[in-house]
Amino acid sequence: MTELIHLLATFGISMLPLVELRGAIPYGFAFGLPWWQVMGVSVVGNLLPAPLIILFIRKIFAWMRDKGRFGSLIYRLEKKAERGANKVLSHSMMWFGLFLLVAVPLPGTGAWTGALVAAVMDMRLKNAMPAIALGVVVAAFAMSAMTYGAAAIFG
Repeated sequence: MTELIHLLATFGISMLPLVELRGAIPYGFAFGLPWWQVMGVSVVGNLLPAPLIILFIRKIFAWMRDKGRFGSLIYRLEKKAERGANKVLSHSMMWFGLFLLVAVPLPGTGAWTGALVAAVMDMRLKNAMPAIALGVVVAAFAMSAMTYGAAAIFG
């Protein structure tokens, strides 16, 4: 029963912005879950918000801006997305740039940032999601290798 709870917590953590699977995989490892289960639920959980962000974030931002209280937050989020978009646009192929932005397991990258960048760049869902999904899978393999591999070497 506790394994299921930790697996569900891993899933939930992977859905959180900023933390995403970069925090979920070490969490699952810390509770002794098998790497393939941790990786699977982390990838699915990390991908779940991405299409919603791509489809609805511009409308949500507009609504929040109209309320007046969230203007500075929206401005910061849009600036972050524009910085990410500049990184993506510096590559010859937008798709590959978006993939790299999501795949690199560093703070400030990941599915949430990739989806936000895709929305700001007006990428269609059918074009953005394969790049984001592949990037999430690569990041999951990298995080799993670092987490479980380091434990095997140093543990």
